[in-house]
Amino acid sequence: MRLRFTKMHGLGNDFIVIDAINQRVNLSPEQIQRLSDRRFGIGCDQLLIVEAPKSPDADFYYRIFNYDGSEVENCGNGARCFAKFVRDRQLTGKSTIIVDTVCGRMSLQVQKDNLIIVDMGVPILEPAAIPFRTSQRQTTYPLQLSDRVITISAISMGNPHAVTVVENVATALIASQGAEIESHSDFPNKVNAGFMAIKSRHEIDLRVYERGVGETLACGTGACAAVVAGRLQQKLDANVQVNLPGGILTIEWAGEGHSVMMSGPATSVFHGQVSI
Repeated sequence: MRLRFTKMHGLGNDFIVIDAINQRVNLSPEQIQRLSDRRFGIGCDQLLIVEAPKSPDADFYYRIFNYDGSEVENCGNGARCFAKFVRDRQLTGKSTIIVDTVCGRMSLQVQKDNLIIVDMGVPILEPAAIPFRTSQRQTTYPLQLSDRVITISAISMGNPHAVTVVENVATALIASQGAEIESHSDFPNKVNAGFMAIKSRHEIDLRVYERGVGETLACGTGACAAVVAGRLQQKLDANVQVNLPGGILTIEWAGEGHSVMMSGPATSVFHGQVSI
């Protein structure tokens, strides 16, 4: 099998994007792992597949696979790359693109300045739906780690996130705590671990240890979850600049019952073909 692909990134969070409309695509988890490997494959954080829509009122169906071959529910940086890909490859000429995913529907808006706005949907806060094991919904929760108890907010943006506030992201224990939070027994589907430092009511620094990947340079759903967590704790206003290691995202959230809006860039790196 020979596949055409495009390598892309959103603020350094990088992707292999594959058109499954104009070519046959049937990848096993082991094949995805090999393609994602940075030494023996193409290299990426996630592999994205563009499929034909499954419903008549959508433009595309969007699938996301982590570095380890597992399929996941959502990826904000990937969504922006998805929008740029389908426009660049002339799969659509629309500026507003409706995309279905395993966790629901997304609206992607391509702006003239090459920024892409993604309607990330209404955040899920009920613990059972995240899923997160706890007795009742709260703004923050204690989480027992091996050597300490930390305070988290638990939020789903279609995929689960645990967000903790730290004084400085540069000195946060991302690798050790991130791995422990990711596989914590209170999160039955594992979880993305976000470490947020609040600089003002309009600006935060953020690093994210992604489920099935490890730390990435940027995480769109993680940025959304962090702003939701800060808003629920009454520490942030509705429009927030999120500083990630790979660059800046702008997140807007009016509050409970409203969608989270994310805006940021997407970049194509190169096109290629690979034999499987």
